[in-house]
Amino acid sequence: MRRRVKRLAPLEACGLLAGKNNHVEMNLAVRNIDQSPVRFHMDPKEQWRAFQRIEAAGLELLAIYHSHPEGPEYLSEQDIAEAMYPVVQIIWAKRDGKWIARGFWIDPGKVREVTLELGQ
Repeated sequence: MRRRVKRLAPLEACGLLAGKNNHVEMNLAVRNIDQSPVRFHMDPKEQWRAFQRIEAAGLELLAIYHSHPEGPEYLSEQDIAEAMYPVVQIIWAKRDGKWIARGFWIDPGKVREVTLELGQ
């Protein structure tokens, strides 16, 4: 994820993480059709193909990620309003010039940060 968000900056990058038992086994990059530094919408066809790959592999959707190349390092009001799936939302943003990831869980009327364990 880090390499991709870094490579696509200053545009927002996005994708899906799939796996089992909260362990990520598949990172599926999806094109941001907005091609924007402040918005993202996943390409519907690529997103559908990603969901098919997840199902075919017997995995489940664990998280949706996207980057905020110019900040902030938390969900925007629009991110919260447009969240469609009950999964962790990961935001990649820069802090002191380095890309960091923060995870959030959205419940109706409430957002809470969750701990992410990032591997290499």
